[in-house]
Amino acid sequence: MRTARRVCALLLVAAALGGCGGDPDRDDDGNAVPSAWISRQYRALGADRLDPRDAPAAVAREIDGHAGATSRFDSGDRVFLRYRDDIVAISPHRTGSRIEVTDYRTGYRRWKSHLRSVWPDPDGAGFRGGGPGAGK
Repeated sequence: MRTARRVCALLLVAAALGGCGGDPDRDDDGNAVPSAWISRQYRALGADRLDPRDAPAAVAREIDGHAGATSRFDSGDRVFLRYRDDIVAISPHRTGSRIEVTDYRTGYRRWKSHLRSVWPDPDGAGFRGGGPGAGK
């Protein structure tokens, strides 16, 4: 009887732990950038991704619809999606869009001329970081 209980308990624990290995893009707060999904959904273009047909606004809606960004900023024909630790930048490329995923600090530095008035500077004194307990 004890052995049956132990086996049952082990199976329940294994089933519970198996559910924890789900989508690698999602984490505790559900705001990780959906990089694996983006990689599967769009063609490779060097280190970036490419949607050969859709405009940046449409691509941003697709990505944000899959995993909601904490913030979205449209700057001319570019769209920026902010996730907990990352930025997804979508810009025109020929007849479609180029999708770039970078960590927040690198992306902010790269697109500072677009983002400085809407998102906090990661090198500024008021920046609190993104991760759990980070800089808080």
